Amino acid sequence: MKYRPFGKTGIKVSALGFGCMRLPLNSEDSGDINEAEATRMIRHAIDMGVNYIDTAWGYHREQSEPLVGRVLRDGYREKVYLATKLPSWLIHVAEDMDKHLNEQLWRLQTDHIDFYLLHSLNKDYWENYLKLNVFDWAEKKLSEGKIRHLGFSFHDDYAVFEKILNGYDHWDFCQIQYNYLDVEAQAGKRGLKAAAEKGLGVVIMEPLRGGNLAKIPAPRRVGEAFAKSPHAWTPANWSLQWIWNQPEVSLLLSGMSTMEQVEQNLTSADQSGVGLFMDAEHQVIEEVQQAYKGLAPVPCTHCEYCLPCPNGVFIPDIFKIYNESKMFDQMERGKRWYKAEIKPENQANQCVECGNCESMCPQHIQIIDWLKVAHNELETTS
Repeated sequence: MKYRPFGKTGIKVSALGFGCMRLPLNSEDSGDINEAEATRMIRHAIDMGVNYIDTAWGYHREQSEPLVGRVLRDGYREKVYLATKLPSWLIHVAEDMDKHLNEQLWRLQTDHIDFYLLHSLNKDYWENYLKLNVFDWAEKKLSEGKIRHLGFSFHDDYAVFEKILNGYDHWDFCQIQYNYLDVEAQAGKRGLKAAAEKGLGVVIMEPLRGGNLAKIPAPRRVGEAFAKSPHAWTPANWSLQWIWNQPEVSLLLSGMSTMEQVEQNLTSADQSGVGLFMDAEHQVIEEVQQAYKGLAPVPCTHCEYCLPCPNGVFIPDIFKIYNESKMFDQMERGKRWYKAEIKPENQANQCVECGNCESMCPQHIQIIDWLKVAHNELETTS
């Protein structure tokens, strides 16, 4: 196993962290974890050098933390750094912070959390935490030893990330979504570099974009791009090595569901290192990025020149959902995403065909027509 410095903490963490949010199941119920197999997988990863275990309050319908607590018995707790997260959506009054941390310590059968995160920060959660004086509370918990290091995970735009990053002087680490298709999304590469420059450890989540970048066979054009390299790497290994090649990355998390995935990721981690990618490897990734973009039917770059729509249509967000549903052949997921993320008053059928957006679009997209297509395919009747 390779180990990397975790920001300014002085701690060395394994390049691969075990994310406990996609554990093996006994049934379709995400709370019905196959405990025997999950235990075997996690303990094997630890035996092979993984020393960072990540869970959270809500994972597996609140069954992940208790499972991890049981897995880390028999001396395994002492071998790892344990990370979990304060559930931001459940923090309404200051007392909720103690309530949830104490429950997590009980669930995890431990007297301290090594790496504690404010979970899934966005603009609203951040403002709520500030109102509740979260840092006074956190510093008290740090002084009591109940948490050892404070960080945050993030899901919002870069401007919000920058505000949070600079909004507290004693962050130890952060966790961001990052992969070769999400270089500019959310915190993105700018956020990765900004956090590292401030001395934070940076944990990468969704390195395989929920498994989409690991599919075998890869889409034809993507596979052709990978085939130009002499490396006999799987699509998953390409994705992981691209991330590990970047010195700002402290570790990446993989949510593993099978022992085969554990073994493959352990092998990949053993191969990892900064400087592994030369011009040829970067060229392959650029071609893969272009191949994926070519699978997107709408050539939208999310520049937002089309906004604001006079009628409130969320044009770039709709195209993002539609494109990704097509790119990864996941229309059913896209329908659920459309219904959950885009309010009815902001959906594509609210377009009145005024044409303002088309006159502003630098890509000259036929926005009106594509909104009709997207809505027809993403709309659910239930």
